[in-house]
Amino acid sequence: MKLSGSQILIEALKEEGVGTIFGFPGGTVIDIYDALMDTDIHHVLVRHEQGAVHAADGYARASGKVGVCLVTSGPGATNAVTGIATAYMDSIPLVILTGQVPTHLIGNDAFQEVDIVGISRPCTKHNYLVASTDDLAQTVKEAFHIARSGRPGPVLIDIPKNVSSGTAEYEKLGPVKIKSYNPKYEPNAKQLRKVVDLIKTAQRPMIFAGGGIILSKAAGELSRFARKTKIPVTMSLMGLGGFPGSDPLSLGMIGMHGTYRANMSTGHCDLMIAVGVRFDDRVTGKTDCFAEQAKIVHIDIDPTSIRKNISVAVPVVGDCKTSLKKLNSLIDKADLGDLTGIRQPWLDQVEEWKRAHKLAYVQKKTIKPQYVIERLFDLTAGEAIITTEVGQNQMWAAQYFHYDRPQQFLTSGGLGTMGFGLPAAIGAQTAFPDSLVVDIAGDGSIQMNIQEMATAVQHKLPVKIVILNNGYLGMVRQWQELFYQKRYAATCMDCAPDFVKLAEAYGAKGLRAVKPDEVDSVLKEGLAYNGPVIMDFVVEKEECVYPMVPAGEPITEMLLV
Repeated sequence: MKLSGSQILIEALKEEGVGTIFGFPGGTVIDIYDALMDTDIHHVLVRHEQGAVHAADGYARASGKVGVCLVTSGPGATNAVTGIATAYMDSIPLVILTGQVPTHLIGNDAFQEVDIVGISRPCTKHNYLVASTDDLAQTVKEAFHIARSGRPGPVLIDIPKNVSSGTAEYEKLGPVKIKSYNPKYEPNAKQLRKVVDLIKTAQRPMIFAGGGIILSKAAGELSRFARKTKIPVTMSLMGLGGFPGSDPLSLGMIGMHGTYRANMSTGHCDLMIAVGVRFDDRVTGKTDCFAEQAKIVHIDIDPTSIRKNISVAVPVVGDCKTSLKKLNSLIDKADLGDLTGIRQPWLDQVEEWKRAHKLAYVQKKTIKPQYVIERLFDLTAGEAIITTEVGQNQMWAAQYFHYDRPQQFLTSGGLGTMGFGLPAAIGAQTAFPDSLVVDIAGDGSIQMNIQEMATAVQHKLPVKIVILNNGYLGMVRQWQELFYQKRYAATCMDCAPDFVKLAEAYGAKGLRAVKPDEVDSVLKEGLAYNGPVIMDFVVEKEECVYPMVPAGEPITEMLLV
């Protein structure tokens, strides 16, 4: 069967189960867009290419599928780079389709030509420049395989215009095999037995769960493992929801803005079982002092992540879900003795740390941002899918909204990308049109991709935006307050727009609260509205996120007020 390159691309995408593409058209992808008109693939027209990648990212995080976006060459491709890097840092499976000038013009500085393969090489798991229409179907097959397997990540396919407009024979392809790419899923049994031996003798163990738990769909195995061994669990920002936040064994988030009990447990544990983490600097603080009393087990599918930042006693290379399944099986057969008696002094200590320094704030005449998050949690019964922007809003969302299931908290962790939350919410809402999706934002970060309000309105996506409006770039201002003598250089946002009028200008609903007793009524009205809503909460201007570990300090050295 002879088809055009664009038709081959569409057929190859359908073979991979793609039902939704986020994108923005242009000259080099016009043939692909024309071919899309004849399919049932749903195309979501965004207003900026960065928004397309973030939306595909949010779709992938919420659904567990590979997200797909389509952009044109030159500035279309370069506009996508921030979104690609965001997905790369958080190991999110994406396939990014970029248009390119015809092959005979590559290298000639043609109109809207850019070497996106070269530009994106540091922030993609792999990328391709398709040289011939004959190669297109195989390239798509490989790209999806690489994106979703092993440690997931974004894969870019650069498609010259003569490749998409050319013709070639097409037939469906079988499963792909790449000789040089064989992720290791099965852990070493000997290493797992070492882990069980350590569990038997540990008096103060803890589990550190990261984003790999969610990516490998291992939340059930993790819960069973923790409860069977009676080991408390802390989570990285990316791991929130991988273990139920309401579980008595939950320590909450670890790291720079982690809970007191999580950070203190790290400093005093004698065994740390780290699963699906990369020991980011925001987690470890001063690495010489991180879990210095503990033997560390590190389970991860990516061998390059093990011992990269932290020395470990027992490395286990393997898929998190598979590894935990096998560990659970070994534990079922092992004689662990009286774990309740062994663990109780440690669990009592953890509970004492929790009582001594709970997450807390004092509500005054102005609205405290923490109060908004708490009321949002209560009014949604904790059932909403939450996306965030980046900054104080992100940390308060991590601290005061409690996540009991995976794929519920979607945030830019590794890159810390302002402007992520709104397009990610659009992607999540597209994946789950009947679910409640809320973007928790700051007045600074929401303006990074505010144009995507038009996308939400056009596609009738009822995303809710909760803006914690303090008139500052809040997290930078906090650092300036604490470490730069309140010299607020370039962090004041006094000229922010009227967000209520802005919502109305886009054809959405706008609401505002300026007093604590207005918070509930605004949330209730906004959450009940059948359409996109911006809820503007004018909050305490100089509120800070606590606890906080100053940069370069051990994570047990926290600022608490």
